[in-house]
Amino acid sequence: MLKKVVAISGKPGLYKVISQGKNMLIVESLTDGKRMPAHSTDKVVALNDVSMFTTGDDKPLREILEALKAKESGAKASIDPKSDASTLRNFFAEILPDFDRERVYPTDIKKLIQWYNILVETGNADFSVVEENTEEAAKA
Repeated sequence: MLKKVVAISGKPGLYKVISQGKNMLIVESLTDGKRMPAHSTDKVVALNDVSMFTTGDDKPLREILEALKAKESGAKASIDPKSDASTLRNFFAEILPDFDRERVYPTDIKKLIQWYNILVETGNADFSVVEENTEEAAKA
């Protein structure tokens, strides 16, 4: 599901990819449903490609969102994204204890919480990996 959801640099919120043109994507806002083009000059990142720094290997955003969903029992985040830096870091440490405290900034945690809330509010809270059926692929 996260392959079709993108963030566009400089634009608030999350967007669902509707169609793809020669030098642009047609995206639809998850919050208000408005469609708009995302040109090749815009920095567009699929949530599936995002990861966060840890003291070991980087952790995919999908796994972090799944941990946050488990902590909040599928409801919106109990913390306000506008909380102070120490509150955000303490909250995030409960979800991902080994996050790199030097490279993960409070703004990153704030954005993660905002994205999670948008995904939950719009009913896009399925963060599991959808694997293709290998038997059907082998027949083709």
